[in-house]
Amino acid sequence: MYRVLIVEDDFVIAESLMTHLGNWGFEVKYIENFKDVISEFTSYDPHIVLMDVTLPFFNGYHWCREIRQISSVPIVFISSAGDNLNIVMAMNMGGDDFIIKPFDLSVLTAKIQAIIRRTYSFQGRTNIIEHNGVLLNLGNATLIYEDKKIELTKNDFRLLQVLFEGAGKVVSRDSLMTRLWEDENFVDDNTLTVNITRLRKKLEEIGLEDYILTKKGIGYIIE
Repeated sequence: MYRVLIVEDDFVIAESLMTHLGNWGFEVKYIENFKDVISEFTSYDPHIVLMDVTLPFFNGYHWCREIRQISSVPIVFISSAGDNLNIVMAMNMGGDDFIIKPFDLSVLTAKIQAIIRRTYSFQGRTNIIEHNGVLLNLGNATLIYEDKKIELTKNDFRLLQVLFEGAGKVVSRDSLMTRLWEDENFVDDNTLTVNITRLRKKLEEIGLEDYILTKKGIGYIIE
């Protein structure tokens, strides 16, 4: 269950948010001691923070800056002060989004869910993909086989990542060209063939002959 911390001094709004988000399956707490937000933040350890701008003692920008000293948790500002200056200030202080009051609770919930998906959905997944004794390190773009390691170029890495993710299945040439086209440099069919040929030579040098197989007229596969 994802934890939401609400830093809002209007307790009617805070209670409403807590009830609504609780109905959506979130664990929710709101701040009551505005003198020491950081202590409550660290003890609760939320996955996302909803932060008002105007608060007792110190404003939301201050607490956002303080949180950013110790955490990269997503912070969504909620405020009626929705002019461009405040929005820019919120982003510069480390905020992830700015929602203007009054807001629709369903819109707020959708934004929270989207931010949580982006922030946490891939966490906990390994940075290494293994297939038949070959390790592809997604963190540093290297490939290891037995006691040998090779550094991969950007295109090598992109190709191998797609092939590893679809290991045992044929990956079409179109899918591979799309991955090579991510940086918006045009890649034609011949460019893909050249990249595959170069990659195969690198793999052969560490003992991986025929590791990438061609399925004529369809694409490539690692079995």
